[in-house]
Amino acid sequence: MADSKRVLIVDDEELNRELLVEILSSYGHNCEVAANGAEALSVLNCDTDLVLLDVMMPVMDGFETVSQIRAHPVCGDVPIIMVTAMTDKRDRLRAVTLGANDFVAKPIDRLELRVRTDAQLALKASRDALKRHKAELEATVLERTADLRLALEELAGVQKSTHEAYIDTIHRLALAAEFKDEQTAAHIARVSHYCAMIARGLQLPESEVEIIFRASPMHDVGKIGIPDSILRKPGKLTPEERAIMEQHTLIGSRILGGSASTLLQAGEVIAISHHEKWDGSGYPHRLAGEAIPIYGRICAIADVFDALVSKRSYKDAFPNEQVYEMLREGRGAHFDPQLLDVFFAHLDETTAIQRQYAET
Repeated sequence: MADSKRVLIVDDEELNRELLVEILSSYGHNCEVAANGAEALSVLNCDTDLVLLDVMMPVMDGFETVSQIRAHPVCGDVPIIMVTAMTDKRDRLRAVTLGANDFVAKPIDRLELRVRTDAQLALKASRDALKRHKAELEATVLERTADLRLALEELAGVQKSTHEAYIDTIHRLALAAEFKDEQTAAHIARVSHYCAMIARGLQLPESEVEIIFRASPMHDVGKIGIPDSILRKPGKLTPEERAIMEQHTLIGSRILGGSASTLLQAGEVIAISHHEKWDGSGYPHRLAGEAIPIYGRICAIADVFDALVSKRSYKDAFPNEQVYEMLREGRGAHFDPQLLDVFFAHLDETTAIQRQYAET
């Protein structure tokens, strides 16, 4: 491998330890050795990238060592490869159940050892990168959330025109998120009007229609905390990048959570639930059916429709008729069937909103 890793070799046989050190050192790795499980636990730390672990050892055998490592509060997720001559299926199943990641058979085959260690080290490197992204993201979110909360607390003390002040804050938060992405203020306006149209078609009270109209612009406010390299990537996201992108629902909920404002409370609900799906395959909580808040179910239709009919760096705009068919295919899977029927009952109003708030 190109960069050196720290490998802990645990075996009670000195010759076995020396052989493994010689092989792994030739790959450029730094090796530490331990003669039994107890000794291994005493030197294990967060810098350990991989553990090569014998099974039959005095003091503490490999099975107990695996169990103890997995219970470690700091480095319990370190990859573990069992280096063993055991062939009994029950022993292997026990090792896997306790937390072993892979096996290398004795006597050692150098090619097999290289392939298996490289695979586990690559997986750990990916996990470590994701952890770093998450830590950086959380630090950014904490800083920005603190600033936003301070602004909201100051607004909360203003008695005159409080409602208008919240609305203004909502639009500024929404625009801040949209400016990070390639979406526009027109997208915000269209989604708001589509949501109000569906809510009104459901014959919700006018006060509820007003709430979703004002709160729906905050559906993607969590994108403030997503790195630009992911948010604006023209190609397909990797699984790791997709996991980070999906965090915008939780970030939005955290930014808006805890407010006394009815509008911001509704915005929190929409932010965290607008990517849930009727069949339970959405995110972040895989809610299904009516367990998904109605505001989130309404916004899901409005947001997906507008995204599909709009041009983006990674796709052209789809014509309305094609998008209508795509939405119908998602009926009962992605979308609440009743709400989708309401949407289709108001297509004239939909196209009027598109024309009024077209991209400039």
